Amino acid sequence: MTAATIAHVDTLLIGTPQPLGPRSVPSSIATRQPVTGPVQVGENGLIGDQVGDTKIHGGPEKAIHLYPHDHYAAWAAEQPAMAPLLAQPGAFGENLSVSGLVEADVCLGDVVEIGSTRLQLAQGRQPCWKLGVRFGLPVLPRLVQKTGRIGWYYRVLTPGTIRQGDPIRLLDRPNPAWDLASTLRLLYVDTLDRDRLEVLAELPGASPGLRRLAANRLANAAVEDWGRRLDGMPS
Repeated sequence: MTAATIAHVDTLLIGTPQPLGPRSVPSSIATRQPVTGPVQVGENGLIGDQVGDTKIHGGPEKAIHLYPHDHYAAWAAEQPAMAPLLAQPGAFGENLSVSGLVEADVCLGDVVEIGSTRLQLAQGRQPCWKLGVRFGLPVLPRLVQKTGRIGWYYRVLTPGTIRQGDPIRLLDRPNPAWDLASTLRLLYVDTLDRDRLEVLAELPGASPGLRRLAANRLANAAVEDWGRRLDGMPS
């Protein structure tokens, strides 16, 4: 396919873990700040950016998190208490803040060029309880999941540098039937659609974790427990 510019990097952000919430859990969700100069990108994401829990966050399959800035206005309108933290990008702990690109516009496995890097969309973000602590709104993780305003993660195919203002160019779309919005419907609404799960379990470009989730649902004919992820405790 012919490469096309689909958006630009409005803001590039990095952070370091700080204690979060009453249990002082290490997290960078509240610390990511804008940087304007070129940032080196390695296999695990932006050099200088850190995550608090390397078992759940970060790593090659969740190297760079993009959150659509378009969602900020909707959150502020629906949840006015969130507005003060939405005054600047980075409120959701994202590395890339981008306008004009949302979940319906991207697909699992999309390969993009940003600066001198090549990235691939590996999976959507699975909202967790830390969002609720960050905004002082315990129900927020479930609202994020319900609305589908989750953002997504890229893996790094080619390391390089990224800077604010860089165009995001779509190089390849191997899975055009798997836009992220419809994928989220499978994950959270039509949760046991066996035909779609069978495809997702083998889908090239999707993260191993996402493919494993689909395979487990097929094997168990049941949906995994969301309680600990969303609420911080078993359901």
